[in-house]
Amino acid sequence: MPALAALLGGGHLYSGSEGWREMATAEAGEYRDVVLFLATAGVAVPLFRQWRVNPILGFLGAGVVLGPYGLGALKQRVPWLGYLTIQHPDEIAQLAELGVVFLLFMIGLELSWERLRSMGRLIFGLGFLQVAVCAGAIGAVAVALGQPLQAAAVLGMALALSSTAIIMPLLAEQRRQNTESGRAIFSVLLLQDLAVAPMLVTLTFMARPESETFSPGQLLAFAPAVAALVGLVFFGRLVVRPLMRSVARTHSEELFIAAALLVVIGSGLIANIAGLSMGLGAFIAGLLLAETEYRMEVEAKIEPFKGLLLGLFFVSVGIGLDLSLLAVQPLLVLGLTLGLLVLNGLLLWGLARLFGFRPIQALEIGLLLAASGEFSFVLLQKASGEELVAPAVAHAVMVSSTLSMFCIPLLAALALALHRRAEKLIEPAVVAHEGGRAPRVIVVGYGRVGRLVAEMMTQHAIPWLAIDRSTRLVEVARREGSEVLFGDASRPELLRRIGLETALALVVTMDSPEGNEAVVATAREVRRDLVIVARARDAEHAKRLYALGASDAVPETIEASLQLSEALLIGVGLPVGPIIAAIHERRDQFRRELNDPNALGGRSRQMREM
Repeated sequence: MPALAALLGGGHLYSGSEGWREMATAEAGEYRDVVLFLATAGVAVPLFRQWRVNPILGFLGAGVVLGPYGLGALKQRVPWLGYLTIQHPDEIAQLAELGVVFLLFMIGLELSWERLRSMGRLIFGLGFLQVAVCAGAIGAVAVALGQPLQAAAVLGMALALSSTAIIMPLLAEQRRQNTESGRAIFSVLLLQDLAVAPMLVTLTFMARPESETFSPGQLLAFAPAVAALVGLVFFGRLVVRPLMRSVARTHSEELFIAAALLVVIGSGLIANIAGLSMGLGAFIAGLLLAETEYRMEVEAKIEPFKGLLLGLFFVSVGIGLDLSLLAVQPLLVLGLTLGLLVLNGLLLWGLARLFGFRPIQALEIGLLLAASGEFSFVLLQKASGEELVAPAVAHAVMVSSTLSMFCIPLLAALALALHRRAEKLIEPAVVAHEGGRAPRVIVVGYGRVGRLVAEMMTQHAIPWLAIDRSTRLVEVARREGSEVLFGDASRPELLRRIGLETALALVVTMDSPEGNEAVVATAREVRRDLVIVARARDAEHAKRLYALGASDAVPETIEASLQLSEALLIGVGLPVGPIIAAIHERRDQFRRELNDPNALGGRSRQMREM
């Protein structure tokens, strides 16, 4: 470690108070960059949230301020500002690459064949045309401005990409991700994200000098890369699911997280060793996990790492931006920014109209997707390093791309205002979390009770999704063709990912009283208007579930006594109709008493004994 080397530097130990002071200073210097980043994530970004500024923009702005072109430019005159400046940007950049790796993994994890089929026209139609048309138009403009053909192609690819990390949270905040325009925006973003891996491979091809004179023998140079991709897919299918299954059976959250990180980073390293990008390997790993029962749980576990590392990526991008270029050449930077927004926006509006969207919807799509995105920086940095684009040109374009990203919240607000004015109301969200699927009932717990509830819903053609913590139950159910996922439903992030915000109802059927209470409390916190029906052990447990927000709690002991009474009364010859009416009346009475503790009176002791 550098700190240890400093301590033992020069072949002798530090001695005395001065030595310990130097040692402490050396060790503190090693952690300064980490502390500055954590301070940004823990202090600055929450402030941006309060000011309704996207966190990604907060990380970008923090990188500019903490970098050598921000406070670092002033530390010669004000030395103490050096403590507020990133000292080792190269080390930060190396770690920040993992942010893009995790983002590509999450994109692969979001995909499924069903989702691709339901949104195929928008993804592979509108999305593909957007990338092709915008990249071609931007490349043509770059050639007209004097850029070489190779550089123009790179600029076209990079500036045709929008920001998934900024746009999707904005749509979710406005509750517009499931409207027609919202689904179109998501489809285009998804195709753009899918196009990143081929674009990175294309840059690798372009950077090879021998590619100028093609010969069939040159294809052998790519044999290791092809073999690595085939190996990842083949061995991944054999290894990934058994690995996650064995770890899930331990019921250890730490081991599950470690296995998920191993899949992401391991697949990325295999691809990197073969000469491909780590992001491509992670994307393939995400695709392999997308069809397994562990997808939602992995997604929920990886999300914090992705968010933090992606924030670090944007900090590293901000560190390298010299916004003084805006002061030196304001017309150039602002002209590039405005030209990018106008060109992309107009092309997207035309393509959306071509696909049958109304003018106001096409305008929304054009406004939100006009600006650059996070992968623009990835492509431009790689192209600049490979000398495909002149560093000065790449830097000017990155500065203008940054400014365009800062415009996204304003463009989103403008799109929402125009939509409200044109439609007089916001379209309700009627499509569930899984692209294009109708709202479903969510069943938590797929034991005997949960399975029977699911069978009754199937009988009445009500769509449903179940989630359970037992790998055995999940495996058996999926072999039978039922949609059952592995996961812990007491965590809000997992409930959101399985579609709680658009669910018809939530049924909690686990045999753990504490587990049922945790799920009910979390679900009610996530969604106040949701119908929640929960299984209760007894009357006291039902009272606790009602207090936590259950719409209805069904105590096993009371239901057993009511069914016994019904069977007995019918057995002794009383008419069926009055008996059923009496049972329903008594059940309603118990429900009222459980909901109102003051109304229990002398019956509470009886109910506790039942």
